[in-house]
Amino acid sequence: MFGSGYPKFRNDRGVPEICIGVREFNCIGVSPPHDHPHIYLNMREADSILCPYCGTRFRFDPRLTPFDADPPDSVFTDHNVA
Repeated sequence: MFGSGYPKFRNDRGVPEICIGVREFNCIGVSPPHDHPHIYLNMREADSILCPYCGTRFRFDPRLTPFDADPPDSVFTDHNVA
């Protein structure tokens, strides 16, 4: 988790759904420089949420940690953050 304190997820593969281990996170769309605004999403008690920018559905999976996703390369780590 960097910057905002919430994990960031991307959808470089263009899959319709990404399973994640958190309910609060940022969606960035795809990897920079083609990313959309990094937006905060909060599922609250719901099991899934749709990103209003890219249409990716994120589904909460309690078996995953906050640093895991399915597909695994959907977790975004910004190495440029100081």
